[in-house]
Amino acid sequence: MSNPSAAPSPRTRVRRVAELANYDAAVLHAIIDAAYLCHIAFHDERGTHCIPTACWRIGAHLYIHGSNGSRLLKRLSENDACVSITHLDGLVLARSAFNHTMNYRSAMIYGRFEAVADKHAAMEALMEHLAPGRQAEVRGGSDKEYAATTVLRIALDEAAAKVRSGPPLDDAEDMAQPVWAGVLPLAQSRGRAVPDPAGGGAAMPAFVRQWGGADSA
Repeated sequence: MSNPSAAPSPRTRVRRVAELANYDAAVLHAIIDAAYLCHIAFHDERGTHCIPTACWRIGAHLYIHGSNGSRLLKRLSENDACVSITHLDGLVLARSAFNHTMNYRSAMIYGRFEAVADKHAAMEALMEHLAPGRQAEVRGGSDKEYAATTVLRIALDEAAAKVRSGPPLDDAEDMAQPVWAGVLPLAQSRGRAVPDPAGGGAAMPAFVRQWGGADSA
């Protein structure tokens, strides 16, 4: 994905509003790194399914994990899947009903997942993605816990990003409509940390105090 104007495969070529497509790896990586969840679509003998799950990136792969008994993880190693991530950044209100739209950053990844041998390094990377520095503070996974866990990854070499930003785009004949037009921004926000009522006596770490944008101590 080094060329932002060329789709890596026919199924990743954006056809609807193609000018919003971006095939650059840096754009794709930024969308993935801003996410905690992805949705994975796959097919089996029971039909077609789309399941949300935690995700993180290491290099040129997207990673997921779960129980060894997970139907999702078993099927992903056998057949191709499609992974999607979306960040909604705003509602775009136009002067015409049919020109309303949304500002967003989205990604779709195609391919087949493969098992990860070094589960320890992968799971530590997940912890670092969720809460930098947390891995060094908590009890590490036991041999039993790792043995019961499957970690999969999918290459990011067959993927597409699609991004819209900015104001509404009205038709010229609608510009004189006497209605308000613009963007209603949407953003993910962080609230104040809520300590476990069971206590434990440990001091609140700095990243937890700073989670909501102000000291939560």
